[in-house]
Amino acid sequence: MTYCVAIKLNAGLIFLSDSRTNAGLDQISTFRKMIVYEKPDDRFMVLLSAGNLSISQSVREILQVEQLKEHADSEPITIWNAKSMFDAARVLGAAIRHVRERDSEALRQSGVDFNVSLIFGGQIKGEAMRLFQVYSAGNFIEATPETPYFQVGESKYGKPVLDRVITPATPLDEAAKCALVSMDSTLKSNLSVGLPLDLVVYEANQFQSDKVVCIDEDNAYFKMMHNSWGQKLREVFDSIEDPMWNGEHTEVPLMLQSGRNQALKKITTPQEKLI
Repeated sequence: MTYCVAIKLNAGLIFLSDSRTNAGLDQISTFRKMIVYEKPDDRFMVLLSAGNLSISQSVREILQVEQLKEHADSEPITIWNAKSMFDAARVLGAAIRHVRERDSEALRQSGVDFNVSLIFGGQIKGEAMRLFQVYSAGNFIEATPETPYFQVGESKYGKPVLDRVITPATPLDEAAKCALVSMDSTLKSNLSVGLPLDLVVYEANQFQSDKVVCIDEDNAYFKMMHNSWGQKLREVFDSIEDPMWNGEHTEVPLMLQSGRNQALKKITTPQEKLI
């Protein structure tokens, strides 16, 4: 299992992935889930992968040379000459289908599903930044202002903080902090996600990034953030009043009391007693 998240903002893009791969409780390995494709002053693209490791590695290798042709006599499209991120995402989809056609039958005979989930985003000179989630069939969807982030892998634990914090107007550093909190929540709740982490922060229209970081257990900022987040959560939790079951003081406990009475009435009906 793994957890990857990418965020599209007005100011740039955030990419974050863990590196743990599990093949059982006693077989835990570390593999990078992120790869950066960069041509300075022309394009900057990042690919995050989850799912079957052998499939995602095959897709990454084929993507380097995969070509699309619109017509028999047209120039082949690759990720290195694509005029738009949409066309680059189409090349990625073609690479997935290439691997599926080659390997899916052999995998099926071995009882293995063709399972891969990818996030692909970046910027090509001449257009705005774009972010896509790509499925195992090679089709994809694009991030929008209403849905400015994508997750793949073990996503449920890290989603609440993203929903509460992230908007297109969120500053890059704040969004990076939010992504790390999202990852920390996932690390806390799921042993199949683990350090080290790979983080890329891309500033719009730069076509390169000097914020490409590998975060391990000795990273001072991540340790501070982990400890602070846990402590502050506990402080906020402790600051909230406990429920008052007899209806004192506030309207909310009255609602709790009313709900309890309704529940008691329900389970004491004659029919319910017979069940």
